[in-house]
Amino acid sequence: MAQLSETYACVPSTERGRGILISGDPKSNSILYCNGRSVIIRYLDKPLEVSVYGEHAYPATVARFSPNGEWIASADVSGTVRIWGTHNDHVLKKEFKVLSGRIDDLQWSPDGLRIVASGDGKGRSLVRAFMWDSGTNVGEFDGHSRRVLSCAFKPTRPFRIVTGGEDFLVNFYEGPPFKFKLSRRDHSNFVNCVRFSPDGSKFISASSDKKGILYDGKTGDKIGELSSEDGHKGSIYAVSWSPDGKQVLTVSADKSAKIWGISEDGNGKVKKTLTCPGSGGVDDMLVGCLWQNDYLVTVSLGGMINLFSASDPDKTPLSLSGHMKNVTSLAMLRSNQKVILSSSYDGLIVKWIQGIGYSGRLKRKVDSQIKCFAAVEEEIISSGFDNKIWRNSLHGDQCGDADSIDIGSQPKDLSLAILSPELALVSIDSGVVLLHGTKVVSTINLGFVVTASTVAPDGSEAIVGGQDGKLHIYSIKGDTLTEEATLEKHRGAITVIRYSPDVSMFASGDVNREAVVWDRVSQEVKLKNMLYHTARINCLALVSRLPNDCYWIT
Repeated sequence: MAQLSETYACVPSTERGRGILISGDPKSNSILYCNGRSVIIRYLDKPLEVSVYGEHAYPATVARFSPNGEWIASADVSGTVRIWGTHNDHVLKKEFKVLSGRIDDLQWSPDGLRIVASGDGKGRSLVRAFMWDSGTNVGEFDGHSRRVLSCAFKPTRPFRIVTGGEDFLVNFYEGPPFKFKLSRRDHSNFVNCVRFSPDGSKFISASSDKKGILYDGKTGDKIGELSSEDGHKGSIYAVSWSPDGKQVLTVSADKSAKIWGISEDGNGKVKKTLTCPGSGGVDDMLVGCLWQNDYLVTVSLGGMINLFSASDPDKTPLSLSGHMKNVTSLAMLRSNQKVILSSSYDGLIVKWIQGIGYSGRLKRKVDSQIKCFAAVEEEIISSGFDNKIWRNSLHGDQCGDADSIDIGSQPKDLSLAILSPELALVSIDSGVVLLHGTKVVSTINLGFVVTASTVAPDGSEAIVGGQDGKLHIYSIKGDTLTEEATLEKHRGAITVIRYSPDVSMFASGDVNREAVVWDRVSQEVKLKNMLYHTARINCLALVSRLPNDCYWIT
C-alpha cells in the first residue's frame, strides 16, 4: 500500500484591496488558511507536514481553532460554518447556515461555547453569534449598514464582541445575550481588522485610512492610536497582538510589516519595520499577518508566506510559497531526481526539493498561461490555452528564449522522449501529434476522445488514455502508431499517464482522484486505491531512489 510521504502546500487565496485573516493554534504551532474550497493546516516548525480539509461546497474564506485546539470552525462564501475535528480524518461535528452571504471573519468565545461570525448578507443580518453545538442565537447585532469585515470576542469576562466594516464603523456589543452598546466612527475608510489583546484590556482596529486605533476592552472608549511617525503609507489590512499583549504586528499595502510597542496609556510607537524579500511589485503588498509564539507570520498578495523570528527580527525570514491556482503539470529533472518542477495554469513554475519543500520560482520572460508542461535538463516545453507548443531554454532558475509551433488544435497533454528530447507527443481531442523539435511529424486520428498521453523515454512506445477510462498502448515506428494492447481499470476519464525513470512501470490518474501503478512488461496492476486527493488528479511523476524504493508524486 502506498504511504503519503510529503505534501507541498498551496498558498492562501488573496484578493487585491482585501486583507486575509489567518489564524493559528499556539499549542501545536500550526496555522490555518484557505485556498479555493480547501482549508490548509500547516505546522510552522514542520513545513512539510500539511493537512487539507476539502469538504466545503463553496470557496472557504476563514477558519479558526477552538480554544482547546480540538475543533476547527471554517466558513465559506455561501454563509455556511462547518465545525470539524482537528485530528482523525477531520470528522464533521456540526454545520450551520449562519449568514445569507459571504462570511469574512469568525471567532470562538474563550470558553469554546459560542462562535461569532461577520460578513455580508441581506438586510441587517451582517453579524451573528450562536452556540456552537445547537446553532441557537445569542444576541442581536444592529448598527452596521454594510459588509462587516472583521469581528473579535473578548478573551476574558465580562464578555464583549467588537466588529468593524465597510461603513467605517467600529461597533461594541455587551452580553451574552449580546446587545448593541456603542458605535465609534474614528476611521475614514474600511475597518479591515479588529482584535482584542490577550488579557482583554484593550482592542485595536486597523483600517484602509492607514490608522490603527486602540480602545478600552471593557467600555469601548478610545484610549489611543498608533503613531503616524514612521507609520504605514498604505492601507493596513491586518493586525495581530504579541502573546504578552505589549506589542502588535501590522501589515500594509505599502509592502511593509511593523512591530509596534503599546504603552500603558494605549498609544503605539514603531519599534521595528520588517522588510519582506521580493521584487517590490504589486504582489509584494502584505495582506495578512499573525504573531504566534516566536513566529511573526506575514502573507503577501502573491501568496508568499514569510516567517520572521520575534526574538531576532533582523534575521533573514524563512519564505514558504507555492501555487495559488490549480496545479496542471509536474516534471522531474533526470540529473537530480530530488528536484521537482510544477506549473499552474496562471503561468507560475515552482521548484521543489524533496525533504525541503519550496525552493523558488522559475523566472520566465513571458508569463503566459500553462496547461501542459514537461522538462529536460536544459529545456522546458509547454502549452497554454491556444494551439501553440512552446520550447524554452532553461538556465538554472531562469528561462531563456522561446520558440513556438502552431499544431492546429488545443493540446490536452504533452510529454517528451527523455532520451531523445527533440521528440514530443502531444494529445489533442481526436488523437495525437508527433513533433520533432518545432516541426510536426504527423497528426494521427485514433478514433476515440483522447484525454492524456505519454511517450517512452526512447520514443518507441506511447500510452494514450481516453474519456472512457481505457489505456491504449501503441508502438511507434517513424510517423505511425500501431495499437498493441488496451488496459481497463479506471472508472473515469484518464487525466495523466507517466513512465517511471527506469521504464519498468507506468502510472495513470483519473478524474475520480485515483492513481494506479502498472507493471510495464506484464501490464498488470501493481498499486491501486491511491486516493489521497480531494479532487481530480492533474499530474503525476515518479522518483526512484533505490532499486526497491520509489515515490510517486501527484
